[in-house]
Amino acid sequence: MLSVLRIENFALIDQLELEFGTGLNVLTGETGAGKSIILDAIDAVLGGKVSSRVIRSGTTRAMVEATFSSNLGLAAWLSEQEIDLIEDNFIIISREIAATSSNIRSRSRVNGVLVNRALMSGLRERLVEITAQGQTVQVGQSAQVREWLDMYGGDSEIQQRQLVALGFSEYQKAHIALEKRRTSERDRLQQLDLLTYQVQELKTANLTEADELEKLLQERERLNHVVDLQQMSYKVYQALYQNDAETPAAADLLGDSETTLSDMVEYDTELQPLLDMVRDAQATLAEVGRQINTYGENLEADPQRLEEVEERIQELKQICRKYGSTLTEAIAYYQRIQEELAELNNSDQSIESLEQQENICWEKLTEACQKLTLLRRTTAAVLEAELIRELKPLAMEKVQFQVEIVPTSPTATGADKITFLFSPNPGEPLQPLTQIASGGEMSRFLLALKTCFSQADENATLVFDEIDVGVSGRVAQSIAEKLHQLGQSSQVLCVTHQPLVAAMADRHFRVDKQVITLEPGDKTNNGHPEQRTVVRVTSLDNLNKRREELAQLAGGKSAQEAIAFAESLLTQADHHRRGEWK
Repeated sequence: MLSVLRIENFALIDQLELEFGTGLNVLTGETGAGKSIILDAIDAVLGGKVSSRVIRSGTTRAMVEATFSSNLGLAAWLSEQEIDLIEDNFIIISREIAATSSNIRSRSRVNGVLVNRALMSGLRERLVEITAQGQTVQVGQSAQVREWLDMYGGDSEIQQRQLVALGFSEYQKAHIALEKRRTSERDRLQQLDLLTYQVQELKTANLTEADELEKLLQERERLNHVVDLQQMSYKVYQALYQNDAETPAAADLLGDSETTLSDMVEYDTELQPLLDMVRDAQATLAEVGRQINTYGENLEADPQRLEEVEERIQELKQICRKYGSTLTEAIAYYQRIQEELAELNNSDQSIESLEQQENICWEKLTEACQKLTLLRRTTAAVLEAELIRELKPLAMEKVQFQVEIVPTSPTATGADKITFLFSPNPGEPLQPLTQIASGGEMSRFLLALKTCFSQADENATLVFDEIDVGVSGRVAQSIAEKLHQLGQSSQVLCVTHQPLVAAMADRHFRVDKQVITLEPGDKTNNGHPEQRTVVRVTSLDNLNKRREELAQLAGGKSAQEAIAFAESLLTQADHHRRGEWK
């Protein structure tokens, strides 16, 4: 319940504080007096859209603060949002709107905690329901009508709708996975062909040693220079070990040196290490000679092997050009594409399995939608009966009303298109409500609809903005009684021009515009005190003041006849209350 509303520098309101009570709270005043500004402020503090025009001219900041009383369900929801209630279980919501050079900024707080728009939207749904005659567009929207019907259906319907939303999400995932696989299948097959060819080519290449190419290049050089190597090895052999020419070989020279050193050691034993070194060198030289001789003797031309080496070198170079700058890189690439090929060949899910999964999810979704449709049809029948019952006291005794549920493709909200069908006159066919209902009929319909919904959710404050426009007489009286009835279970705020409605109020406020002169020191205009228009609200607790306001609404002036009529309205309203309370 909204208990206190504080407004500062909002449109034509400079400073305002209103205390609302339980039951029916009515705002009256002349057209343009500012009644709708107060409702705009309520909408703004609960996260509604605002523009720079809501900031009072001459100021740069507007503020709206609303205090609501809480309940157990609301307290639990706030606790989930990590927001604590303040003393006496109140919720204080504030919104500050500031103008900058290029745009406006606003900040919302709940019990002092800065909150975002999503949280404010969730809180708004739990606190206030605003209804106006201009809601014709909403009544014509299947999505909005569906929301109303599901809300009226209660927990079982909401829970089934959640199951539908979950089923739709699962189906969407399965469908997207299937489509993605179908779309990528051509690329997968092309990649599969490419990798299969590459793996086969690299497998045929038999890459086992990373240094194979270097070894082959060395072997090719040896095979290409067999004759030269034979000649040079024989030449080395002669120079080291046995020379056929007159020039002595190195081995002969070392032998002579050994003989001389042996003679010297007989005279000086300190030369023995040098003799040993020469003897070792002589042995090493002899071994080198024998090996180089064997190497030369074993060398022979092998054209066939040379051809094989050349072919292998070209094959390996071709592999390196295609798969890596070196054989090491080519071998690593071969290992990698083997893994990729195995993954492509052994994918977790084939198209067939994905199709099967999509079908399973579709069947679950359609089954959940069918259950939701059945619940909605049951709820629709109950709503039809109750709404007709609520419309009859509003001078619509012969009205026909039907909730039309037409199958559609499944979505997250079900597989139903829902339309309110209406016929105010006997013998006339049912047609969409927005196409046939007059303004007055729409007002009564919305009021009856909110009456039905208020029984499903008795916690929200109901706000009606001039819902009684275009009606008078007996219909206006029925609307007044219905609003008062709503006030017994929910707090009701109503902007009205109807004296019959205003007379039924538990609390009555008069809204008017006043021109004030600013105090000295405030802004001036050419040296003269500036005058400003402001909205003022008076609580009509005094019976005489209330009688005068009702007279103004009824007759436009406080004539004796109008006063007498106002008095009769108050007496009638009092009798009505006492009759309901018996």
